[in-house]
Amino acid sequence: MTLADAVAHLSPGRWATANRLLLRKALAEFAHERLITPEEDGDRYVVRSDDGLTSYRFSAVRRALDHWEIDPDSVTRHRDGTELPLAALDFFIELKESLGLSDEILPVYLEEISSTLSGTCYKLTKPQVTSAELARSGFQEVEAGMTEGHPCFVANNGRLGFGIHEYLSYAPETASPVRLVWLAAHRSRAAFTAGAGIEYESFLREELGEKTVERFRAVLTGRGLDPAEYLFIPVHPWQWWNKLSVTFAAEVARELLVCLGEGDDEYLAQQSIRTFFNTSAPHKHYVKTALSVLNMGFMRGLSATYMEATPAINDWLARLIDSDPVLKSTGLSIIRERAAVGYRHLEYERATDRYSPYRKMLAALWRESPVPSLRDGETLATMASLLHVDHRGASLAGALIERSGLPPAEWLRQYLRAYYVPLLHSFYAYDLVFMPHGENVVLVLKDGAVQRAVYKDIAEEIAVMDPDAALPPEVRRIRVEVPEDTKLLSVFTDVFDCFFRFLAARLAADGILTEDGFWRTVAEVTREYQEANPELADRFRQYDMFAPEFALSCLNRLQLRNNRQMVDLADPSGALQLVGTLKNPIAGL
Repeated sequence: MTLADAVAHLSPGRWATANRLLLRKALAEFAHERLITPEEDGDRYVVRSDDGLTSYRFSAVRRALDHWEIDPDSVTRHRDGTELPLAALDFFIELKESLGLSDEILPVYLEEISSTLSGTCYKLTKPQVTSAELARSGFQEVEAGMTEGHPCFVANNGRLGFGIHEYLSYAPETASPVRLVWLAAHRSRAAFTAGAGIEYESFLREELGEKTVERFRAVLTGRGLDPAEYLFIPVHPWQWWNKLSVTFAAEVARELLVCLGEGDDEYLAQQSIRTFFNTSAPHKHYVKTALSVLNMGFMRGLSATYMEATPAINDWLARLIDSDPVLKSTGLSIIRERAAVGYRHLEYERATDRYSPYRKMLAALWRESPVPSLRDGETLATMASLLHVDHRGASLAGALIERSGLPPAEWLRQYLRAYYVPLLHSFYAYDLVFMPHGENVVLVLKDGAVQRAVYKDIAEEIAVMDPDAALPPEVRRIRVEVPEDTKLLSVFTDVFDCFFRFLAARLAADGILTEDGFWRTVAEVTREYQEANPELADRFRQYDMFAPEFALSCLNRLQLRNNRQMVDLADPSGALQLVGTLKNPIAGL
């Protein structure tokens, strides 16, 4: 690749398209979060810059949950009676005060926006696959086919730290095969933990293969080192080249860390960028690696300390699901994080607090693959794909409904029973909540219809909100204190506002299912669940899914305020940005 080839995707036409699409999203989501207040201007809306001299005009349909469906082609920018080109970077500078962007945060946020725009330009160069074709495609084809990241966050593909060559090598949309780098870590500073029935040596040989294990052991013996004194850790190539080889230079020099080389299996990066699916052997585990890249409000490292309890938390949750008849009846499963390994750099630990990215540079975990659980005729797709729209404006959700041959409301009902009912029951029966956004859920499909749901990313993102819950000692980390009046936001925000809002609007815009039809189906499935579980009636009254309104929790406000550490995962409710309320779309249904 030549120097010029590396940026061939950055053409004037694609840049203009990317800016238009991002500004459409910014206007829609910032209006939803009440950072800006569009004014009616005839049959259009107008948003003005902080100094009042620049205006943005657009057409929009207002939908349930104060969702702004803006036509991207209608967005125009004006100043002094002249129409100007759309330029996202200018937009954030012009509305800096309205958006609450500090002098410190603004340039970093502009960098994240630039990276997001660049990623969109790259996606615009890819072969145009229709949603109908994706609806018949395999798991990883769907994963790589996504053109949009998190539906709420405007700067959702920052990936600060990746150069262009690394973007082309490691971003999920580029679908470039990756071989992981393996290090040997001295047991005096490294720890391996695993779920029930897993032993280090046999697990490693199953994942790496006998030949590779022996090759790596030979690297150590060739240096006069004893392999029994080391644990093997998989590492993202970027992390080795850019962080560990420099920041951990002392560890390498003292042979506390030894680079063993690349593994033989090829992997594909998933939407979360630091998790890899094994394409050489799809039945093998995913590998999640530490990656010191800033993306969507967090440095994407992995804490060695956090990793130690990860397998135990997953085993606990798997047992709970297996023993609960309601959860079992929905078909819910989790892909367990079965083993974890982490390295503690003692000097950096002494120099930093628990939040520091220096403590999250070298750890990994192995997560089960969902592939072995498939039955005849079943396929997999990330739930995020339901919101995907192709170059013709056709949604993947619509293509799946058409393929299934089911009436849209019946298709939706099956999806809700698989995905939404387990969330309700976990909350009401156990005070247990997930982070159930689209990238954290895998759907099992058959002929386009949802059969069941698979939850993932468990240990870092589940929480038990009951302060008196009897949890085993190794699982107590997941217990969090949450104010009573915000507990149900785990459903209202994460499910209704951050996913169903978009899915309902998409199906309505496509003429597939009206918004009323969508939310009526959600209400019916909610009542169906409640009527089937009368022993929880007191809880249903205490936490009312049919309340007239709920608090608006704003995600972009978190990132605009602090784009390096949006939320303390140990105190998720402490950082909430609550601004007014939203009308509950199932109230009164």
